[in-house]
Amino acid sequence: MSDSLQTLTDEALHALEQCADDDSLQAWKVKYLGQKGVVRDLMNKIASLPVEERKPYGLAVNGFKEALSHAYEARLQALQDAKLARDLEEGALDITMPGRPRQVGGLHPSTQTLRQIYAIWADMGFQVYKSRDVEDDDTNFTLLNIPPHHPARDMQDTFYTTEPNIILRTHTSPGQIRAMRDLGQGGTQPIRVILPGMCYRYEQITPRSEVQFHQVEGLVIGRNIRMSDLKGTITAFARRMFGEQAAVRFRASYFPFTEPSMEIDVECFLCDGQGCRICKHSGWLEIAGSGMVHPTVLRNGGYDPTQWSGFAFGMGPERMTILKHGIEDIRYFWANDIRFLEQF
Repeated sequence: MSDSLQTLTDEALHALEQCADDDSLQAWKVKYLGQKGVVRDLMNKIASLPVEERKPYGLAVNGFKEALSHAYEARLQALQDAKLARDLEEGALDITMPGRPRQVGGLHPSTQTLRQIYAIWADMGFQVYKSRDVEDDDTNFTLLNIPPHHPARDMQDTFYTTEPNIILRTHTSPGQIRAMRDLGQGGTQPIRVILPGMCYRYEQITPRSEVQFHQVEGLVIGRNIRMSDLKGTITAFARRMFGEQAAVRFRASYFPFTEPSMEIDVECFLCDGQGCRICKHSGWLEIAGSGMVHPTVLRNGGYDPTQWSGFAFGMGPERMTILKHGIEDIRYFWANDIRFLEQF
């Protein structure tokens, strides 16, 4: 019996060596190790043998099966290794070449401008105060001296929610109320903060207007704060942001939450004040609105306007980025167009 098994083993191993691909290897496995293969036939013969021959016969068949199984696994691994070697030799992959560099993203242009603004105001002693995007109508309007039916509400088209009195903030100015109440400790402590964040207005999207945009609000509360402090602070910021030689101009304006109010212009740094398309040939670029905090707003924030005063300002990072780089369409900021973003 051992001679016949040895002969069968030699035949099986020789056939295995002839297997050159997955299909032939699978066919060999079915023939010898499958449910109806040679090994199964040999095992089925055990029951027909005399009792004294069954054990040595079973051991011999198990040895035969193990030898074929080990040989099959070795042949399978050899074919896989050979296929991998062929792929490396014949394919486009050269493992000796350096890998492709990973494409690294960059900061959004708005984020770059915001970080520059943060750094300048931090050097001037301002801390960052984050306020909420979803506001109540009272904080967004009424407490800022814009009561119901006030004409100033028409200046800001508002996103209203299904919850009564809950809106998406139209400006970062409601953060003034929250900062005064949170940091002022009952109207007893001075404040010097900037309040950056996203604002939302229900407007038609055009090259010059969007439904969302960043603002950076500024708020200073203290004793004996004057308009001259506001002018000096804004001038220092403008020269850090746009160059030491930047000229600053102040124009009277109106905001319900400041009195007096003014717009702030910087001399056009693209044409050196000579007049160009970006500055509409005026030689000046508007960068912010500002003013002295209205006594009503101070009172709503917890301060006594007879003892405390302050100034506030609001500026748009996207507008500054547009001015600095001559961008013609504000929609580029939110379009996720890689051709635009890669320029920054």
